[in-house]
Amino acid sequence: MSNAPRLTALDTALDALHRSLGATMTDFAGWDMPLRYGSERDEHNAVRTRAGLFDLSHMGEITVTGPEAMKALNYALVGNIATIGPGRARYTMICQEDGGIVDDLIVYRLGETEYMVVANAGNAQIVLDAITERAAGFDAEVRDDRDAYALIAVQGPESPGILKSVTDADLDGLKYYAGLPGTVAGVPALIARTGYTGEDGFELFVAPEHAEQLWRALTDAGQDAGLVPCGLSCRDTLRLEAGMPLYGHELTTALTPFDAGLGRVVKFEKDGDFVGRTALEAAAEKAAANPPRKLVGLIAEGRRVPRAGFSVVADGEVIGEVTSGAPSPTLGKPIAIAYVDAAHAAPGTAGVGIDIRGTHEAYEVVALPFYKREK
Repeated sequence: MSNAPRLTALDTALDALHRSLGATMTDFAGWDMPLRYGSERDEHNAVRTRAGLFDLSHMGEITVTGPEAMKALNYALVGNIATIGPGRARYTMICQEDGGIVDDLIVYRLGETEYMVVANAGNAQIVLDAITERAAGFDAEVRDDRDAYALIAVQGPESPGILKSVTDADLDGLKYYAGLPGTVAGVPALIARTGYTGEDGFELFVAPEHAEQLWRALTDAGQDAGLVPCGLSCRDTLRLEAGMPLYGHELTTALTPFDAGLGRVVKFEKDGDFVGRTALEAAAEKAAANPPRKLVGLIAEGRRVPRAGFSVVADGEVIGEVTSGAPSPTLGKPIAIAYVDAAHAAPGTAGVGIDIRGTHEAYEVVALPFYKREK
């Protein structure tokens, strides 16, 4: 497949179906994607209490195969790919030589020498180019598989029951961050127990020509369980409540994983060198000696909603910056994720507010996540 950059807006295999459902469409990283079908709050609450169905076909799939596929990925990424067992998945990152975060990723080990890297839509080409360049010295092939997959997610407490009704795959034995090949509603799929909502759920990688059949089958199977189609807007409020970082907001090339409070994904103990190791070792030492700004949760005492880029203040001084903010349907209050000075990062710190158009609105500092599902 071509590695040439995509220049025109792209439709997923489900585009016509979304429009027939009355979806409000939006451009997202060059893709026409459903923002919402009706009420964002209703879609959000459906995922928290029942189930929601998402089209995530804009995500970027990159396959790495060959005798040295693992070594190539170990060099290209900051995680220890050698410890991912067959059928398991791992959250990790790809960093620049200076330690800046290029993207956060999920790596699935599909076979003995086959891995699938899933990148964020807006970074897929950048990640593809970086992995291709970094794998050049290894006996491994890097393949752009963005056109080979559609990705449908069913998320929420009712999702296991819904999926069980249309597959004979062993879902009970499928652990969180694991995947297995199976058949869903007669469609061959990679069934992964992953998601970006804070709920139990599954992501189904299928051939684009099978996407509509699978979507309709899941819609029918979930009718009695209250499943609804969901857009990207509620996906954002769901991940925000769950304290999950979003690239371009909590994660950027200006930040290292240690700046973002995610230093645990960097595995210095793994064999061999990896891109960014030297810079990240220095970042780790600096973070240990002099903690940088910390990522915290903020809950409003009032009703005004903060947005990314708003200043966090205390005693008349700017102490940080909001990276994501929205009304929380689950908490019933506006919430935000922000980087703040370490001195103001402890839950319950008094006197912290957000500058919302010139007014300092009071906010409570809390530990992330805002919401955690019951097991």
